[in-house]
Amino acid sequence: MESGEQAEAVSVQDRPEDAQASAAAEESAAGETAESADGAAAGAKKASRSRASIKDLEEEGEVAADYLEEFLDIVDVDGDIDIDVENGRASVAIVGDSGNERALRRFVGGSGEVLEALQELTRLAVQANTGERSRLMLDVAGYRAQRRAQLTEKATKVCQQVKSSGKSVAMEPMSAFERKIVHDVVAEAGLTSESEGVDPNRHVVVLPAES
Repeated sequence: MESGEQAEAVSVQDRPEDAQASAAAEESAAGETAESADGAAAGAKKASRSRASIKDLEEEGEVAADYLEEFLDIVDVDGDIDIDVENGRASVAIVGDSGNERALRRFVGGSGEVLEALQELTRLAVQANTGERSRLMLDVAGYRAQRRAQLTEKATKVCQQVKSSGKSVAMEPMSAFERKIVHDVVAEAGLTSESEGVDPNRHVVVLPAES
């Protein structure tokens, strides 16, 4: 096998505390509205990560790739590991051909919950090796890319609805990664948005422009 996102993004239920803190950091980095204490802590983490060199991030990717290769060997599923650095974080993807895509999809889950769990395990493996908390993003079988396209289209329609009606619209619960995508689309449309609720029901509310 070959070595190879302010989310926001999937709610992972029943995460350990370290995983929850990592997801909170992603939301703040995505520009979500948060309590001042949480925002300050997340801002410090973001600043620390922004100082990470490309070399450090590539090292994260290599450690994650080794962990995932062992995982694939254990579950006896073929897949290649792609490593990259995107938006100031390591990005690792498990990819395969059409013959084993169905097998890889088992590690995504119906709404990405398995992928989120595997991502957190991979981050913990990286942290154990490097001594630094990881914000690494993991994708399997192109799920995140597909989900990004779907959410971009949906968020664009919601923005059009809000502009036409002048009323806010609450979207369905999403992960931090997914919420970040929506926030970005809303901002590009000239509107504002905020996250409300707690996981697993945390969701984005798109607000009308102030008159």
